[in-house]
Parts: sequence; C-alpha cells; structure tokens
Amino acid sequence: MTHSKVRVQPERDGAVLRLVLDSPPGNVIDLEMIEALRAAVAKAGREPGLKAVIFEGEGKHFSYGASVPEHRPGEIDRVLPRFHDLFRDLFDIARPMLAVVRGKCLGGGLELAAFCNWIFVSPDAQLGQPEIRLGVFAPLGSLLLAERVGRPTAEAMCLTGQVIGADDALEDGLVDFVAEDPGEAADAWLEQNILPLSAAALHYALRAVRLPMRQSFMDGLDELERMYLRELMRTEDAREGIAAFIDKRPPAWKNR
Repeated sequence: MTHSKVRVQPERDGAVLRLVLDSPPGNVIDLEMIEALRAAVAKAGREPGLKAVIFEGEGKHFSYGASVPEHRPGEIDRVLPRFHDLFRDLFDIARPMLAVVRGKCLGGGLELAAFCNWIFVSPDAQLGQPEIRLGVFAPLGSLLLAERVGRPTAEAMCLTGQVIGADDALEDGLVDFVAEDPGEAADAWLEQNILPLSAAALHYALRAVRLPMRQSFMDGLDELERMYLRELMRTEDAREGIAAFIDKRPPAWKNR
C-alpha cells in the first residue's frame, strides 16, 4: 500500500481533524503532500460537525518548507499554483485552525502555520522565511506575516531570511503559545475554548472575522503568483539561487 505523506486523524468523534505532515525528517511540502492535504481539506469541508483542524509535523520538525527541486523552471509553474490552491481551500472550509510546531518551521511550512488562527510551539522551535537566500520570495508569507505580526517584522523576516526562536516569535506575536509539549497544550486549549461551541457558529464567525482578510488575500495572491512565475522566475538570480541550493554551493549572484 502506498504511504501517504499526510496522516489524517479524525478525533473527538469528528469534531477535530489532525493533519500530520508525515514525511520526516523534514516533512518537505512537495506536490504529493500538497495534493494529499487538499484532498483531506476537501473532505473535511463536508463534515458539518468539524470544529477545528490541527496541523502537525511528524518527528522532530514541523517542516523544512517547500521542495526546492520543484521550484526549478518547468516545475514551479505546475507546483506553485497548487500550493496556493491549498490556502484558497482553507479559506473556503472556514474552520478554526491550529498549528503544533516543533523544531524547524521554515518557508512553506511557516506559511502553513501562519495561516492558522493559533500557533503552539515547543521551546526549540525555529521559524523563518529563508526564500530570499535562494534568490526568490515567499508569496504567501508576504501576505500572511504582515497580517499576523505587522509590516515591520514581516519585512525583516522576508527581506533578510532571518530565522527566529520560540521566545522571539512569541514576543513578536508570530506564535501564540510556547509549551514543552505543544500538542498537549493545543489539545487542552481546544477542550476549554473551542469544543464546547457550535460547529456552525464557529464556521460563520470565522468567515465573518476573516472577510476583509480573505478579500485582500485572494487579490494579493493572484498578483504575487503572477509576479513570481512571470517576472521573478525569468531573472538569472532566481534560477541561480535554486540551482546553487540543489548543488550545495554558494550562489553567484549576477543581480539580474
């Protein structure tokens, strides 16, 4: 039997859906994982009793981020829109979402966590958007981080590629809780704050509170996807940065 890169775990009689990125050690988000997540999210959207979705990484890390080899010319035109479609799907199902983060949470992994309503991290968590170091940028991170932590912090993360620890992330407002066992903390928080409520009311309340965000997000994502694929990927440095990462060598920037 083929092993899926996403482990789908319904819990609490279907009130909670835990989606585990199951491709350790790095839980790299490649096209196969994206499609598995989209299938699970589509099914979850048809469950009227669903009150929350939890994203978690198998093993020591949440996710190293998106698959760099799939960002090569000829690959990225197929993969990036599908990754963005996952987030359009998440907006559509409109269920409260939590991320349980241990270890590294980088690139596309941080984008997935940042989309969630609440992020629970372990003390060893490391979070960042290092795409700039590969000569590219993070379309989703550009939209989500500014919404979550404010523009100055979002710009620092996206323009420098800096990776921050759990305490700094908590101070910046990037994460909501730091706990030795973030999974246990998330479960306890759900038990107290979400599970006693109506699934229908939660669905509509989330749609309502995120309505302005959704409208700007959809428009912005379309524009950034076009910019990435039609402009950025035609630059020499974007191609060089991806190739250098794959070849495990320093990039030789040409600044064009």
